[in-house]
Amino acid sequence: MPVSDQPREVLARFGPMIYGPTVLFAVGEGAVIPLIPVIAAQLGADLATAALVSSALVVGQLCGNIPAGWAVARIGERFTMAAAGTLSLVAVGAMAFAPSLALFAIAVFLIGFCAAAFGLARHSFMTTRVPLAFRARALSLLGGTFRLGMFIGPFVAAGLLALTGDEHATMWFFAACLIATVLLVLLGPDPEAELARTAATRADPPLTEDTGEAVTGSIPTAERIGVFRTMWRFRRVLARLGLAAASLSAVRSARQVVLPLWGVSIGLDAQTIAIVVGVSGALDFALFYASGQVMDRFGRLWAALPAMLLMGAGFLALSFTHESGQAAMWFALFAAVLGVGNGLSSGILLTLGADVAPKGDPAPFLGSWRTLTDAGGAVAPLLVSAIAAVSTLAVATGAIGLVSLLGAAAFVRWVPRFVPKPER
Repeated sequence: MPVSDQPREVLARFGPMIYGPTVLFAVGEGAVIPLIPVIAAQLGADLATAALVSSALVVGQLCGNIPAGWAVARIGERFTMAAAGTLSLVAVGAMAFAPSLALFAIAVFLIGFCAAAFGLARHSFMTTRVPLAFRARALSLLGGTFRLGMFIGPFVAAGLLALTGDEHATMWFFAACLIATVLLVLLGPDPEAELARTAATRADPPLTEDTGEAVTGSIPTAERIGVFRTMWRFRRVLARLGLAAASLSAVRSARQVVLPLWGVSIGLDAQTIAIVVGVSGALDFALFYASGQVMDRFGRLWAALPAMLLMGAGFLALSFTHESGQAAMWFALFAAVLGVGNGLSSGILLTLGADVAPKGDPAPFLGSWRTLTDAGGAVAPLLVSAIAAVSTLAVATGAIGLVSLLGAAAFVRWVPRFVPKPER
């Protein structure tokens, strides 16, 4: 199969069964995320506590990786996703009717926990089935589905707020998206069966041959050594390249928390915050496929380094604008800068994980990789909350900028060592 034909083929084959459910989940989640600190504040949280509640989303995702890998290996991708969607529905109901801040935080945690099932299943599937020459673009498309959610979701939230004046309307929208996701997963085409039919038609070679073509069949589950043993076996790459990837995950996660909190701290209403975050997401989403093209043609570093430098500069600059007379204008401007920086890195964590994963059985390694990168995402909001509690939100924002610059240096050091350059 010629490389030039692969983008159309991947979209046609994987669109409804790989990208579709992810888009639905991400749109609903994107509508709720900007309003988590707002609702937490309504339940009595101060800025630092609101940041802590927002961090429950990424903490839940961190904690969900290992159970998600166990579930995918034993009951399959479809049933894992269906179970995660059903549990997410329960969590959304708990968010809507939460009488206390503690119950609201638990519900946010559960949504992050379920999101891990979606992410891990899709990452493993695409790693074993996409040719290396098109890997970054295919995984950038997968990353782009999440960015589509961050793009559309906040605008949906703003529209619902304008119509109803009630932040809880976004939760019911998320619930509708989850119902559609579960129905699509259960009633839509099965990826495994679809690829098995394609293999029979084309007489594709078996998985054990290194042909450069997308492999077919189930993700190997035999002789798995477990996530923690895999972490020890691949400790060199995880402790070096993995920590660089974790820093990028931390900056991304901090962006989702800092922007809504910054809007609250300078006195903006929920609708305005949702619009600013939505514009940032639009810029983020617009660059997702370009990121994959850059990685496939020039190498992974050409996407990671500009992204980290731009986001680091954006956070540092934003930290000096809180007391400015034009604080709202600077907030919108640097939210856009952060959106562009994040868009330049679309798919990089998925692609790097696939690049360094063992070819025969990537799932345990990817569980380790995602646990490490999600740990970075979980620590960042906690760091923002802790620094904001003892100092100010501006100081916390500047600290995230420094983390981004340090991460850029780590990518420069370790990407050339562990990741081979793409073939032109």
